[in-house]
Amino acid sequence: MSLDEAVVRAADPDAPETETEAGIGTEAGIGTEAGTRTGTEPGTEPGTAPARTPGTWAALRPLLLRLHFYAGVLIAPLLLVAATTGLLYAGSWQAEKILYADQLTVDRVGASAQPLAAQVDAAKNAAPQGTVAAVWPAPEADATTRVIMESPGLAEGETLTVFVDPYTAEVRGKLTTVGDALPLRAWLSEFHSSLHVGEFGRNYSELAASWLWVVALGGLALWIGRKRARKAALVVPEFRKAAGRRKTLSWHGSVGVWIVLGLVGLSATGLTWSRYAGENIGELKDGLGGGTPAVAAKLPGAPAADAGGEHAGHGAAAGEQAAAPVPVDVIGIDGAVAAARSAGVTESLRITLPAAGKGYVVKEQDKQVPVHLDAVSVDPADGRVMDELRFADHPLPAQLTRFGIDLHMGLTFGLANQLALAVLAVLVMSMVVWGYRMWWLRRPTKERKLSAGRPQPRGAWRKLPVTVLLPLAAATAVVGWFVPMLGISLLVFLAADVALGFAASRRRAGAGARAPG
Repeated sequence: MSLDEAVVRAADPDAPETETEAGIGTEAGIGTEAGTRTGTEPGTEPGTAPARTPGTWAALRPLLLRLHFYAGVLIAPLLLVAATTGLLYAGSWQAEKILYADQLTVDRVGASAQPLAAQVDAAKNAAPQGTVAAVWPAPEADATTRVIMESPGLAEGETLTVFVDPYTAEVRGKLTTVGDALPLRAWLSEFHSSLHVGEFGRNYSELAASWLWVVALGGLALWIGRKRARKAALVVPEFRKAAGRRKTLSWHGSVGVWIVLGLVGLSATGLTWSRYAGENIGELKDGLGGGTPAVAAKLPGAPAADAGGEHAGHGAAAGEQAAAPVPVDVIGIDGAVAAARSAGVTESLRITLPAAGKGYVVKEQDKQVPVHLDAVSVDPADGRVMDELRFADHPLPAQLTRFGIDLHMGLTFGLANQLALAVLAVLVMSMVVWGYRMWWLRRPTKERKLSAGRPQPRGAWRKLPVTVLLPLAAATAVVGWFVPMLGISLLVFLAADVALGFAASRRRAGAGARAPG
């Protein structure tokens, strides 16, 4: 038995005698002809194997195993929750079409639609306490128009949406919404992102997203680095020959290869709107000129929205600084839509009404490929298009962010996108279950019936060449700073590991002192 095998069996008394039996395979220079042949070489005694320095991968693999073990055991519950809530969210798009069919669709498609102004007036009569902020004309022939209002008594971020039949101007219903999400999807979205426990709850989803790519790429490296008799075993689980832990490992590794790109994508896109890493990503994009631009809607002669600085407000009594007046709307909402359509903004529109010092903003919001996301601003006094912003002119980082977020939410490819997310969520849940099953099957049952598998022995980093260790430590520090939840949790893991190692060494020292001489 080699020294490495002895260390592994010391950590796991029930481990198989050989790596081949365990399904682990052999690594370069360890357990191969180069690492086991006997004979004489210069500088060695007859019958002994020459001392060899492990290769980079052979030295790095135990460190990856230990990291993958701890991340799997401690972060996997968060990934399981994120996958479960993500599965529910993926299904919410189709569920809300059924649950809110009365509000979303009309009874009969008419020959022509009523003017938008008439539809808005109907919504105002149904909700006189609300103030119209935006209007979404019916995007399809059998869909209703949404009139979005700010209304007293709603929580931050919530709006009151009135659904109007575009052919009869009949109000079909009212719902409290968040953005474009109806109540069910809004609730599930918040559940997925924060578990409905506020800002503190967002830490769970950011922690899961921060570690997901580490677990996925680390697991992929470990799985590819294994020696196997059949190359197909890399991506095809062993159905028949394998059993027990080896069979579970085969499923865990093969399915991991199938979904690794999806996992990394979910991690990256999830981090873009996370609390801490998202802020760093936003600053980086802005610094590189890749921020998301906005169409200019400021009216000529309107004062700046915020003078800012310590002298803001000087020259007027506190609270007396006059806000820009709401402009006179001559063209009306139908005129604004006509002006936008003449500028080529035609698909799935959202019209934001004029506000203090600003004109109409008409945006496309068709996020399903081929996307339509152009925008224009329109002067309410004369219908002049003041500014145009084409999605094709957005910086590449802004475009990629938009596509990534929409893929994450299940918008880009519609139903197919949502089904793919659902399958991915189920496979992530399966990966977590398989991982815990392997942990359980590695338990030292001969010592204790109620126990679990142990991690790789400590000190793996000491075997790394300095030329690998220093760049790895520097990269880890940079990534940990940029993705704070990853960095902080990794420091906690390391501190706990050092404390446990110190306690174990104290126990061994005490046992040695008590042993008879």
